[in-house]
Amino acid sequence: MNEPVIDPQKFFKTAFIFESSLILVAIILGAIAEINPFEFMIFNERVLLNGIIGTLPLCIIFLALNHIKTNALLKIRQVLYDTLGESLLHLHWTDLFILAMVAGVSEELLFRGVIQPWLENSWGIVAGLIISSIIFGLVHAVTLLYFILAASVSFYLGLYLDYETTRNLVTPIIIHGLYDFFAFIVILHGYRLELKKRTK
Repeated sequence: MNEPVIDPQKFFKTAFIFESSLILVAIILGAIAEINPFEFMIFNERVLLNGIIGTLPLCIIFLALNHIKTNALLKIRQVLYDTLGESLLHLHWTDLFILAMVAGVSEELLFRGVIQPWLENSWGIVAGLIISSIIFGLVHAVTLLYFILAASVSFYLGLYLDYETTRNLVTPIIIHGLYDFFAFIVILHGYRLELKKRTK
């Protein structure tokens, strides 16, 4: 296996700072675009339920893809093990949850709170949804398939922004955070299994 990109001992701090800095980016871009990224944030029990339910399809798809052994998916899996595996081993599940939630908040504030509505104001709702999803995919792209998967997840999250009659950013934040937490757990489990195979 390759050495992780980030020092495993410093992974939590580095990832936390990076993800948190995206909130500042969202605020600055929002000021430029005259968009308040915090405008459509309403938390209630209904939104929490919608977020949990909305996470389930993504988790099921992630698990299904994790069991398919095509070259493209195996390559993605190995990249995730190489970049995250060793670092995740050093973290408690609460650390993973915190990182996942910070990523959910920061990335949704940036992409769904600013970029998507900014593009909507210029080119309409459909174009805003599609283009912001493409940008999200490009930012996360490590392979062509990963780009497609990330863009698809972004499209899904963008749809959930307007899931009910009132636009609410909290729903995609919850989905994003819970999905990332689930993905961390699955990646860590797979990495541990791979380590066991190597030591036999």
